[in-house]
Order: sequence, then C-alpha cells, then structure tokens
Amino acid sequence: MRRIPHLARRTFESLRSRPLTPTEQEQVSGWLRAGEESLFWRQQALDQRHALNCAVLIADHLPGRTDLIRAALLHDIGKRHSHLGIGGRVAASSLALLRLPVPSRWRRYLDHGSLGAADLAGLEAEPIVVAFAAGHHGGVPSGVDPSDWSLLREADGE
Repeated sequence: MRRIPHLARRTFESLRSRPLTPTEQEQVSGWLRAGEESLFWRQQALDQRHALNCAVLIADHLPGRTDLIRAALLHDIGKRHSHLGIGGRVAASSLALLRLPVPSRWRRYLDHGSLGAADLAGLEAEPIVVAFAAGHHGGVPSGVDPSDWSLLREADGE
C-alpha cells in the first residue's frame, strides 16, 4: 500500500501533462543516444513529460552525469508495450494492488520495468540505465551507488 501515494501523484501528473515543446524535444535529443531516442519518442506524451521532469531534476543536481540523466529519461519506456491510456493504467494498478487477476495487456503495463530493461539491454545502455528501468520501484541493486539510486528514485517521486 506504500505505492498508493506515488500512483496517485502520477495519475494527477498524467492528467495535467502536455506534450514536450520543441525546445524540450531538443534538450531530450541532446541527452539520448540514437537507439535510445527512438524508444523515447515512441512513448506517450504523458510518459515523455514525466521522464523529462525526472531528467531535469537529475541534471540540476549532477549536470555531468549523463548516465543518470538517461536513466531518468528512459526508466518508463517499457510502458509503451501496453498501449494503455490513463484509465487502463489506473485499472491495472488497482487490480494489482488488490491482488486480483490482471488481463495480459494490463500485465504488460505492470511489467514495464523488465520490458524496458530488456529493450535498453539490447541497445547496450549503461548498467545504471538498464538497472533503473528494471527496478525503479525497488531497492538499490548490487553494484549501484546508493546515492545515485536515491537521487533517481527522488526524481521519480518515490
């Protein structure tokens, strides 16, 4: 149940989100590699907005850590596999919280971490980028600096 505040914030953030401006799009493109950029732009606008907000927080704290900035930008790219809008995402999350059966398309949304991590591993992204996509709702994986992980999770609103 500790995830409820995070999910509520993300839902309201999603409802208020707007597409990235051309200046913001240029900023994102400057941080990402070619293959990563392709994945980023295939996300829904609400996920692009959230990712940019996370990345800006990281860039404000550690501007030279492009690996962490990319981890923030790419952590939710697996959500695109589900093709769910806000309503479907809320329904999938609610069913999961209640430990009820979740239809396969909604399951893909809930499994977005592992799906995104697989996409990023296929692009040979840095370990922190893959790790944060895979486990951004969990504890610090071995081999990852706890302060880096903490900052990434803070940026994600955890």
